[in-house]
Amino acid sequence: MAAVEFKDLPGLVGQEVGVSDWLEITQDRVNKFADATGDHQWIHVDVERATKEIGGPIAHGYLTLSLIPFLGAGLLNVKGVTRGINYGSDKVRFTNMVRVGKRVRLRQKLIGAEPKSGGIQLKNECTIEIEGEERPACVAETISVIYGG
Repeated sequence: MAAVEFKDLPGLVGQEVGVSDWLEITQDRVNKFADATGDHQWIHVDVERATKEIGGPIAHGYLTLSLIPFLGAGLLNVKGVTRGINYGSDKVRFTNMVRVGKRVRLRQKLIGAEPKSGGIQLKNECTIEIEGEERPACVAETISVIYGG
């Protein structure tokens, strides 16, 4: 999507603002996330056991959710933004597991744009898709506030 002006954001509500490139979920990424969060459940980090019992290791749901800012960077280019903050999330659902080795991408739709604290509060419907699978890994409504103009 081309760069847009602050004043034009309300007119984009209801529209898809972009789809990211694919990103492969590697075991190294899963292991680093486990180390960062202390979540070393075997379904994520014990490759041998996970392969034997569930067909292979899977990414943490919160790892999948945490990829939204990275995958969404640049999808909605607003002119003159000086800073942005994460404000929260609504309706987060993990609807499918992401197996290590699979690729994911973000599909983002703007569902709200309202004035807030001298900026604009944006609400996006974020869907993390898994390549080759019908059901997405995660669907979340994210809320951010951007400033500038």
